[in-house]
Amino acid sequence: MRIYEEPDKKKHIDLLLLADEQESMIEKYLAEGTMYVLEDDGIKAECVVTDEGNGVLEVKNLAVLPQAQRKGYGKKLIEYLAEHYAADFAFIQVGTGDSPLTIPFYEHCGFVRYGVRRNFFLDNYDHAIFEGGRQLIDMVVLRRKIGCQ
Repeated sequence: MRIYEEPDKKKHIDLLLLADEQESMIEKYLAEGTMYVLEDDGIKAECVVTDEGNGVLEVKNLAVLPQAQRKGYGKKLIEYLAEHYAADFAFIQVGTGDSPLTIPFYEHCGFVRYGVRRNFFLDNYDHAIFEGGRQLIDMVVLRRKIGCQ
C-alpha cells in the first residue's frame, strides 16, 4: 500500500464525485487543495485537504471506491494526514452532511462535533442532496487535534 500526493487532481474526477456530486463545488477547493491517493493493487481512495488558517487543515473530499469500502482505506488516509501534518497544524477538521453513513466513520477516526454550518447544502448546491435516505441541509463540522500548535 502506498499514499502519495497527486499533482494531476482532475485525473481522479470520478472518484471525487463519489464524495461530492457537484463538480462546480469540487472545482472551488480543488485548485487550492492538495490531493492524496491511496493505492493498494490499484487506486482505492483519494483525499483533498486545504489549509484553512489558524492551524486548521480541512478534509474537503474523501472518497473510497465502493468495492473497497469498509476495508480501512479511509481511516488509513486520515491517519496518514494526521501524522503528515502534525508539525504544521493543530487540528484536522471535516465538514459533512448529518448522515448515519459518514458521521460514525469520522467519530471512529477520533473526530468530535465542533460546529454546524446552517443550510450549507441548500445554499451551495443546485439540487437536493440525499444520503442514507435523508436530505442533507446543514453541514456538521467535526474536528480532531493532531498537533501542538
